[in-house]
Amino acid sequence: MREKVEQTIEAIRPAIQADGGDIHLQDDNEETGVVTLELVGACVSCPASTVTLKAGIERILKDRVEGVTSVINQGDELFEGTPLSL
Repeated sequence: MREKVEQTIEAIRPAIQADGGDIHLQDDNEETGVVTLELVGACVSCPASTVTLKAGIERILKDRVEGVTSVINQGDELFEGTPLSL
């Protein structure tokens, strides 16, 4: 599964880089089908990055890679359940 995920990310990467961001594969759990990615660059501060991740990247990975059930952003995991003040 990992190889197919990596190939798909390479196909998606130019579109993300065109907007000043990038995407890195952090983990793929073959048992659960969850793929953990890290969005970097302009994606970090972009308000549309969640939509890009779920409606774009997740949809494409589910279509192209058998077994993928969900895609999460590693940055979201870091702050899950953590109080955040600005």
